[in-house]
Amino acid sequence: MGATVTTANTNENTWGGGNEPMGASYGKLMMWFFIVSDALTFSGFLAAYGFSRFKFIDNWPIADEVFTHFPFMHGVDAPMYYVALMTFILIFSSVTMVLAVDAGHQMKQKKVAFYMLLTIVGGLIFVGSQAWEWKNFIKGEYGAIETKGGSIIQFVDKNGKRVKLEDVAVVLPEAREQHKKSNGLWFVGEPSLPSYSVAEVQAGFKAHPELLVRTEKIYRDTKEDRENKSLQPGLNKNKHREVLNREASETMVANAHLVVEGANLERNEYGSKLFADFFFFITGFHGFHVFSGVVINIIIYFNVLLGTYEKRKSYEMVEKVGLYWHFVDLVWVFVFTFFYLV
Repeated sequence: MGATVTTANTNENTWGGGNEPMGASYGKLMMWFFIVSDALTFSGFLAAYGFSRFKFIDNWPIADEVFTHFPFMHGVDAPMYYVALMTFILIFSSVTMVLAVDAGHQMKQKKVAFYMLLTIVGGLIFVGSQAWEWKNFIKGEYGAIETKGGSIIQFVDKNGKRVKLEDVAVVLPEAREQHKKSNGLWFVGEPSLPSYSVAEVQAGFKAHPELLVRTEKIYRDTKEDRENKSLQPGLNKNKHREVLNREASETMVANAHLVVEGANLERNEYGSKLFADFFFFITGFHGFHVFSGVVINIIIYFNVLLGTYEKRKSYEMVEKVGLYWHFVDLVWVFVFTFFYLV
């Protein structure tokens, strides 16, 4: 009889929440379940990005040519510098979160509040930096042309340096109005007009015989490439875009269909539009996680100031939100590697 009662009590403790598997509370276990499920979601997104990239590797944008901006340094070519700074700030915020959790274990309210505040500031800087990076990516810098076959071509000088559309195009005496519902058929519309028309770019290219065109194709300076007479040799010794000679460039420009400025979900001046699709979706999804973490951290921060956790004699809530914050930082390491380094 005694053994039966003991078994019943054990079962009640096990399934009634009386015990703590691996010494973790219910809240921590649920946070770990969420982190694992979210990690699988990000893994699926990054795997899809990887497959798409290697399928279209010949025309995938080169990160060093896309992410070249740095705040307050207009016109300065600083590839990847600002992205590296963003990454450092986010990782440093993870360090301050560790210090906040440690201070909570020691029941030091002021230290918890101080390190939580630093974590919040780091998260806000990262989210703001990501928004600034999106703005530059959407706006673009040089502009490009899309041919009737859907290929993206960019303009370069004889040394292979990118040339902006504003330095190529000439102003023609033509007026074109954006088609809207208010001035046309109610079911027909078009996006905002580019700064220059195809005709203005074509006329400007003819007026600049020193200009050449480079395509989406990426290649290395091999013997086979040098033997290809349509290429302009000696521009770069490393991985670079295919640059056509003047005759082939004129043929491509004559086949121009659209002027592309910046990147969106339909077109991308840097190359494959799939890159822009994945970039907006994955970095946006991660940015949403960071923003959510900042909001949660702010709520926890005010609870710390109010002494909520001092009354509970436990800062476990800070530890749980810390797990989430470390996960968000770790995910960014993989996103940073996939989009910027590989």
